[in-house]
Amino acid sequence: MSTHHQADKTPIPRYKPYKGAAGGWGALISVTQHWLGSDNALKNLRMMLKTNQNGGFDCPGCAWGDSPESGMVKFCENGAKAVNWEATKRRVDPAFFARYSVSALLEQSDYWLEYQGRLTEPLAYDAETDRYKPISWDNAFALIAKHLKNLPSPNMAEFYTSGRASNEAAYLYQLFVRAYGTNNFPDCSNMCHEASGVALSQSVGVGKGTVTFEDFEHADAIFVLGQNPGTNHPRMLEPLREAVQRGAQVVCVNPLKERGLERFQHPQHPVEMLTNGDRPTNTAYFRPALGGDMALLRGMAKFLLQWERDAQLANEPSVFDHAFLNEHTEGVLEYLAAIDDTSWDEIVEQSGLPLTDIEQSARMYAKGKNVIMCWAMGITQHRHSVATIQEIANLMLLRGNIGRPGAGLCPVRGHSNVQGDRTMGINERPPVFLLDALEKRFQFKVPRENGHNVVE
Repeated sequence: MSTHHQADKTPIPRYKPYKGAAGGWGALISVTQHWLGSDNALKNLRMMLKTNQNGGFDCPGCAWGDSPESGMVKFCENGAKAVNWEATKRRVDPAFFARYSVSALLEQSDYWLEYQGRLTEPLAYDAETDRYKPISWDNAFALIAKHLKNLPSPNMAEFYTSGRASNEAAYLYQLFVRAYGTNNFPDCSNMCHEASGVALSQSVGVGKGTVTFEDFEHADAIFVLGQNPGTNHPRMLEPLREAVQRGAQVVCVNPLKERGLERFQHPQHPVEMLTNGDRPTNTAYFRPALGGDMALLRGMAKFLLQWERDAQLANEPSVFDHAFLNEHTEGVLEYLAAIDDTSWDEIVEQSGLPLTDIEQSARMYAKGKNVIMCWAMGITQHRHSVATIQEIANLMLLRGNIGRPGAGLCPVRGHSNVQGDRTMGINERPPVFLLDALEKRFQFKVPRENGHNVVE
């Protein structure tokens, strides 16, 4: 007997102003509701307690790193929801597709469709009945192979990937597709941190972050640009508030006021929960105009250059790390000339911030010996995103804030294994060394032509 679930169609109430801190009782109550309302609460509790643990599994909620510290609970509200939903018992069986045509399913919302549960077997679309019909695994593989073989060129097929795939699955997938004969790997990362990969590859030679989880414990300043950790990476709030507590500067740059970037009540701290206390997650909060981040960063660099010249005239310690610049960088003079060519009027107008705010952010950056800069979609989803991220990298290079403990670049990813996918070879523009290694190890002719991304 098939049971098909009706998603909750209660009208969504209007949001009311929320005066509390991020986390706290609201998060704890939400976790409890999702857990108790899941299909198998006892089993799911055991699963949640294995989340991000040694011998357990990485949380599918986001891509924030795992703390090396031990603890029974290492998941957040988002993680608990993700784990409980992944463990659903709901199933979409043949009776479901006998009841609903594809045309009828197209009328439903994405929420309703996901609410029905997981598929139980392979399905093939039957145009005559406008329905999906079950087929065996052997027939499914044969049907896929038939269509792939009949294409005039392997480059006419697209092989999409999600950041939810495991390293092992991603590696086998890219091996299969390249053996088939194409590098067409449109991937979810094309729609989020593609700009970070391009910018960082050109600026520092590696298209991903340069920090570890432990670096946050040693940073003197942490900048968070264009990111809302409270919604997208809640476990990040803990190291931010710990940094504030030990005296580090945590500078938030976001056009909107986000509660998680203001204060956080830790659900795992009993005294805090019982006294309704909380801790700040920033020491300064700047709200630039939309797209004004690059102008702010250029303004910070302009202040650093001004202070560097003042220090030279006064025979005082340098603001720039000249030893680092001489050994590890090129094009410094051209970059400094570009800074000189950018007027303060342009910077203030484009950033949407008063000059005093730009100076304050620059002083907090210059004061920190070891600085981390984090960013997410608020930086990457702009036409000038690559240039903005390169401005972040340039600012960090001026003071040698790359390649040492407590300092570095931190593009905060969204999907739990989006970086792992790329490392395993899910890349429409693969590096030559990867293709050479695959060809040598597996003895087949690897395609060399770049493939398609999501946009293409």
